[in-house]
Amino acid sequence: MDIKDLKITVIYGGISSEREVSLRSGKAVYEALRRGGFKNVGLFDLTRENIGELSSLSCDVAYLALHGKGGEDGCIQGMLELLGIPYTGSGVLASASCMDKIRTKELLDRVGLPTPRFVTLTEDECADREATAKRLSEKIGLPMVLKSPCEGSSIGVYIVKDALEVEKYIGEIFKYGDALLCEQFIDGVELTLPIVGNEELTVFPAIEITSENEFYDYESKYTEGMCHHIIPARISAEDAERISEIGKKAYRVLGCRGLSRIDMILDKVRGPMIIEINNLPGMTEMSLFPDSARYAGVPFEKLVEMIVAYAVENFDEKDRK
Repeated sequence: MDIKDLKITVIYGGISSEREVSLRSGKAVYEALRRGGFKNVGLFDLTRENIGELSSLSCDVAYLALHGKGGEDGCIQGMLELLGIPYTGSGVLASASCMDKIRTKELLDRVGLPTPRFVTLTEDECADREATAKRLSEKIGLPMVLKSPCEGSSIGVYIVKDALEVEKYIGEIFKYGDALLCEQFIDGVELTLPIVGNEELTVFPAIEITSENEFYDYESKYTEGMCHHIIPARISAEDAERISEIGKKAYRVLGCRGLSRIDMILDKVRGPMIIEINNLPGMTEMSLFPDSARYAGVPFEKLVEMIVAYAVENFDEKDRK
């Protein structure tokens, strides 16, 4: 069967704080699939009310355009596995590991891949905010980055410069969950590396990101004119090669399939430092992944076709096992 004869359902929307971004990603993917010649493409706007309808979903491949909790963290992947529906992107374990920034950093650290120094704390351990701020300042140093470990699109991320700010934003972090990730601030070139593939990987050009705000936050990502994607990144050939190798190793260590985007900062002294791994990167009109693919000569229509093909290949491999 020609891949373009497959029945594709784009699952988008979802129940996370990134729902609006997912709606934009899903519509963009749907339109790209239709333009690319896929004959049978539908949209499924996932909500709490209709989640049970997934059990009667009739399609050959589910294209996941979800972001955030419930979409990137292995939940929807597990449901589709039980239903026997092939889907795009990484599996349950890799999705859960990538979504949890703490787990990601622990895995990277274990195999010696470079990532900023970090400390993790529970809400109970942060009961005394003043003492916590002092302890974090001593262990990590200022400025530092405070993060909610299971949010995306830079939601729940704060760069703090003094102890009073640390105290203030600790409380904000716990609005998103019961864990806090404190990370060393890296002052360098912000980069992201898009990768597609299963066993054989294709690395698209690294993108340098500049922002009109202090860092590449939610507003910068999704407001026109607030960020700039520089392709290729203004880095040396040696650094570009090193970033590519580090990115591929991280992709494999986390068990990514189909596609992922590796976010890094290039430190002047220590070189590339991995910040996080996005296993379902944005596919909106302003997103990084399609920008890099286009620069490499892969139009959006071809990119989504490749991602569907990787999903089919991945599930064919599972059947053979």
